[in-house]
Amino acid sequence: MKINKTNAVRILDKNKIEYELIPYEVDESNLAATHVAEQLSEDIELVFKTLVLRGDKNGLFVCIIPGDKEIDLKKAAKVSGNKKVEMIAMKELLPLTGYIRGGCSPIGMKKNFPTFIHSSSSALEYIFISAGDRKSVV
Repeated sequence: MKINKTNAVRILDKNKIEYELIPYEVDESNLAATHVAEQLSEDIELVFKTLVLRGDKNGLFVCIIPGDKEIDLKKAAKVSGNKKVEMIAMKELLPLTGYIRGGCSPIGMKKNFPTFIHSSSSALEYIFISAGDRKSVV
């Protein structure tokens, strides 16, 4: 399977950050991280998803959480310095980040947003995140 270099991959290359670009089969009807983990034959705890939220005080920010977890909005508000947060509307994702649902990478968004990664990642040797499209991870 041919893999196109995405914005995220170009940024990793430019900054000489070591990574492996891994393709997987996309099911347009199932963009869940659990499906990606199955395609990669990896534990879901290693596959992280990128979520974009809006806070009432500090505006947009990004959370990177394990693929089998749901975002805790109260914790997200606290860690981001907001009182209240909400997920952005799906129609806002592409204009704000440059990425589509199922292919949103925390690397290479249109703007640099404050980004928070789940604490479980620090105990892991590696994690998988979207490479910036629906058919590859890094």
